[in-house]
Amino acid sequence: QLQLVESGGGLVQPGGSLRLSCTASGFTLDFYAIAWFRQAPGKERQGVSCISSTSGSTTYTDSVKGRFTISRDNAENTVYLQMNNLKPEDTAVYYCAVEPLTSCTLVAGSYDYWGQGTQVTVSS
Repeated sequence: QLQLVESGGGLVQPGGSLRLSCTASGFTLDFYAIAWFRQAPGKERQGVSCISSTSGSTTYTDSVKGRFTISRDNAENTVYLQMNNLKPEDTAVYYCAVEPLTSCTLVAGSYDYWGQGTQVTVSS
């Protein structure tokens, strides 16, 4: 059974860092595009970053460019989101999503497989 499990969320002060992990089981990530989304209370789910399955090309939403880095370790069947210089507006539940696509997209409707989410709270 295909399963995605996120981890690494928590409470951090503004300016701090967190690294989120998304580990897949029941399938291998090699041929899947992978994306991170987030959803804050009362807001729509937002695409944060994604990485393609073959070229490894990455995409970031403007608000996280230069602060977040997505990477994948196919040997570990895991994708990471390194988040630096975190801001209060980054507070949200973060989800990973995968789809057997070559290129990735930040459109939530393009993904059928989702993790359960991990809470990130940025507050002093």
